[in-house]
Parts: sequence; structure tokens; C-alpha cells
Amino acid sequence: MDRFSCKKQKKLLAIFDVEGVLFDAEYLPILAEKINKQDEIWAITKKGIQGLINWEDGLRTRVEALRGLSYETCKEVADELPIMTGAKETCRVLKAAGWKIMAVSGGFTIMTDRLKEELGLDYVYSNELLFKDGKLDGVNIHVTSDKAKSARVKIGEWKESKDDIVVTVDGANDLTLFDICGLGVAFRAQDIVKDKANVTIEEKNLTNLIPIINKKYNLNLELQTVA
Repeated sequence: MDRFSCKKQKKLLAIFDVEGVLFDAEYLPILAEKINKQDEIWAITKKGIQGLINWEDGLRTRVEALRGLSYETCKEVADELPIMTGAKETCRVLKAAGWKIMAVSGGFTIMTDRLKEELGLDYVYSNELLFKDGKLDGVNIHVTSDKAKSARVKIGEWKESKDDIVVTVDGANDLTLFDICGLGVAFRAQDIVKDKANVTIEEKNLTNLIPIINKKYNLNLELQTVA
């Protein structure tokens, strides 16, 4: 019990990718359906997730292909993205135990602002879609394929130690996050991510993360039902 209390007070840190982990969707391919470019966008998206192309170039190419879409359409699609099964329950139990929760996304503020509020995330790093005269016009890239570079800023500010950080991700562009954590979890991930992870989750339910955390840190976190 003493060890549990000590760990609880230390306020460990959980870091999540967003698309495919906290959201059960990829934003740009769904947005592309509005102009029948989903096949083109999915092809580039998959290459980026698999690490087959430069991630930043791929992101700019995808956004350029969707240029001209209205802000209203972009916002509507973002607001309808489904939250991953078990994400609310998982974040709720971690927050109740005093953890901090960070998301590092190659996606955009138009989608992560909502997620931050609904899941009670402490901080989110993401990119920003640019609009001109109400139309999609480009992207500001704040989060590169070196996601750890973004995460390190808050990790330093919060004085979190590597051993007390849990990272849960699915794509090749997330791999640098494994360099800064004590527990790396591959969630329904690409093979390259599974190879480098400590643990793999195949079921599409994020609550499977809780028993993994309990085992790693000798805790007894209990899931609660979310209405």
C-alpha cells in the first residue's frame, strides 16, 4: 500500500497519440470523402503511418489536396470523429489516480481541442489548419515526425522521469516517443511499432492499458463505468 501511495503522489504521465488511439478514426481521409479524394489521401496517410515517406511532406501534400474546403465542413467532420472505445474510461481512471495526460498529435487543433475537453487532457501538442476567407488554405506544422521533441517541453516543465512515463501509440511517426518513456505500448499498431514496444494491445479497447499499467507499476487502478 505504501508503494501505491508513493507512486500515486508522484503523478505519473501518460502520453497518447490521437488518431487511431484516442480517436477511432483518421481525420484527413474522412474529410477527403467530401470531395471524393479519400483513396488518394488514404494512400498517402498509410505511407506516412508506415514510415515509407517523409511524414511532414506527406502531411503538406494531403492538406494541399483538400485545399478550398470550407471551415464549416472541416469543423463538422472534426466534431463527428468517434472517440476510441475505452478512451474515456481510461483517462478517467488515470486522472482519478493523479496522473497527468498528454496527447501528441500529427493532427490538428480543430479536432484536438474537443478531445482535450472531453477526455480531460492536461496538454495537447498538435498542428494547425490554416483558413483564408473561410476556406482551407494550408497547414502550420508544430508537431513533426520527431514527436518526442514536442513532448520533452512539458516533460521538463512537469519534472517527469523517464521511468514514470507511459506512451501509447500506433504509427511509425510516433516512434521517437518510445525513447522518452519507461513503458511503450503499441495499440493496434504497425509492425515497426510493435517491434519496438514493450507491450502490444490488439483489441480495439483502450481500457486494456490499465492492467498493463497496474502490472508495470504495481498499482491497483480500477476502471469505472462511464455513462
